[in-house]
Amino acid sequence: MKTLVFDTGPIISLATNDLLWTLKELKKEFNGAFVIPDIVKKELIDRPLKTKKYKFEAITILNLIKNEILQILPTPKNLFKKLKNLMNRLYYLPPDNYITIVHDGEISSLALAIEKNAQAFVVDERTTRLLIEDPVKLLELLRKKLHTRVLVNGDNLNKFVELVKNIRVIRSTELMMVAYEKNLFRNLEKLTAKKELIDGLLWGLKLRGCSIAEDEIKEAERILK
Repeated sequence: MKTLVFDTGPIISLATNDLLWTLKELKKEFNGAFVIPDIVKKELIDRPLKTKKYKFEAITILNLIKNEILQILPTPKNLFKKLKNLMNRLYYLPPDNYITIVHDGEISSLALAIEKNAQAFVVDERTTRLLIEDPVKLLELLRKKLHTRVLVNGDNLNKFVELVKNIRVIRSTELMMVAYEKNLFRNLEKLTAKKELIDGLLWGLKLRGCSIAEDEIKEAERILK
């Protein structure tokens, strides 16, 4: 079965922009499974349900699970441990001070995406995306951010690259661009110009957690207009 694996971030981005409703229609078009690992379920639902600030968002996400739009699957434990050891032992400050760059939710989602040979891994966090798509660029960004010498463990990097070589990464913004192309926002198009709708949609996601550059938003406006 075709599978799309979601990290925590994109679901939160959609929830805080009142866009969770799009997943039902996108799943129909996809004709496959939208899944999250159990660790992400804890981040999205179990912990927020104990708070005042994020309780309502957790309830709306729980509704997606109840209606089988999102499916919870167990985290592949062995692959999770292997990825965690590799991903957080890639970049280091000499002599051996390794930098923790990803957390359990992202690692569990990636492990599940690999195990299921997913059509895509949906993640909004820039560090995880760059680690998969361009680890050299991530190294450069770490050096700029930390203003110091950062080195990479080449052996671990090669092992990680081999594990993720078939992983395709998309963000909530790309997902919503598909939703736009599938005419899911036709009612809103009656209220404003297409450019303004796309601008509002993508900036809303950017300002609530999705890593997308301003020039990427402008390019999307040009393509989708």
